[in-house]
Amino acid sequence: MVAKTFIGGVHPHDYKEYSQDQALERMPLPKRIILPFLQHVGKPAQARVGKGDAVATGMVVAEADGFVSSPIHSSVCGTVASIGRHPHTCGTSVEAMIITCGEDQSQRELLPELDLQRVTPDEIRERVRQAGVVGQGGAAFPTAVKLSPPRGKHMDVAILNGCECEPYLTRDYRLMIERPEAVVSGLKLVMKALAVESGFIGIEDNKTEAIRVLREVAAEDPDISVVAVRTKYPQGAEKMLIKVITGREVPPGKFPPDIGVGMQNVATGVSIHDAVVKGEPLVTAPLTVTGRGIRSPKNLIVPVGTPLEDVLAYCGGLTEDAAKVIVGGPMMGVAQYDLSAPVMKATSGIVVLTREEIERGDETPCLGCGKCVEVCPVHLMPTRLVRYAQLGRFDDAERLGITVCMECGSCSFICPANIPLVQWLRLGKQKALKLQQERKAQ
Repeated sequence: MVAKTFIGGVHPHDYKEYSQDQALERMPLPKRIILPFLQHVGKPAQARVGKGDAVATGMVVAEADGFVSSPIHSSVCGTVASIGRHPHTCGTSVEAMIITCGEDQSQRELLPELDLQRVTPDEIRERVRQAGVVGQGGAAFPTAVKLSPPRGKHMDVAILNGCECEPYLTRDYRLMIERPEAVVSGLKLVMKALAVESGFIGIEDNKTEAIRVLREVAAEDPDISVVAVRTKYPQGAEKMLIKVITGREVPPGKFPPDIGVGMQNVATGVSIHDAVVKGEPLVTAPLTVTGRGIRSPKNLIVPVGTPLEDVLAYCGGLTEDAAKVIVGGPMMGVAQYDLSAPVMKATSGIVVLTREEIERGDETPCLGCGKCVEVCPVHLMPTRLVRYAQLGRFDDAERLGITVCMECGSCSFICPANIPLVQWLRLGKQKALKLQQERKAQ
């Protein structure tokens, strides 16, 4: 059977070989952790403890501030050293809490046990909210919100995204191989929370072992299907995977619940399982550390708040020709300017590139070749949108659909003229969204 796919996209070398055979290992605790109050989409959490207070692993140290927010739990036993601004992996500084690790790490706060035979959708959502679970696929949207269907929206399909289409990253692959029961359990809990009867796990067809293992685990559940999809970037994008699995399209400006679909990343599914079944709040981040610029690539389970520099040191440190550290994948990740920034709940990987790998040819005028149009997965015209952005014609860019752009980077990857298309598209999109907000405020 030919694996399903979408129109457009690109085929970068996946570089999975650096870390795909490295089993997840638990990293030792650092000397201190830094917990930004903003580790999710929405309003930052609000501090619940202060300087000098003792905290235990799993204790809530910052409470959610509203519906679209998420609590922050301590990932260690220790003492609050300070609260103030600290570098963040997004490239700015944010309010954060620094906790010094204590010698005694025996105290651990778990959430109360649930009756798994009688657990209700409301109890699942509340447990996921209490555990501080956020989306592990990159956006870090509070998961309890995604498990709460908007009033009047009928959901009938739940999907776990196991594509992991970003080059280098292998965290999801290792989770699917090492914890397949938790992945399937997480999907079942999502299905119950959304009151849907059909569940799917979408996996790129280069992950044959993950497909085999999950099909074995899900074999006795007729409501769950493991779907092999073609290996192509950005196959794991929400709209792309929904189209491939269900045949449905998410209209511009709409979201998956508008077409009856709930989607989570496979790592989010594991976190849901751990929260509901084991009572564990989200205090660790499974992630990949990889690339030619790191001496010992690994897949790790890292305490949330661990400084990036500590993680890199645990992996043998940087090579002499290391030139760029990226949090996330090379296509959509963020290059880091300060390695004291911490690992956060949704950190999926740290990729270290060498000087040779980041060299880029000189930018030349657009050749008019149309390659960017061919590969755009949402069928935009990147070069024209970029020209509008360069000219400050953001209203024209909005009319041509710039707000639909996923910023996936496919156009920049394929451009023979080395034009930084995605950077201009990101700028134009931000300006167009601001125009939309101003119109709504009038």
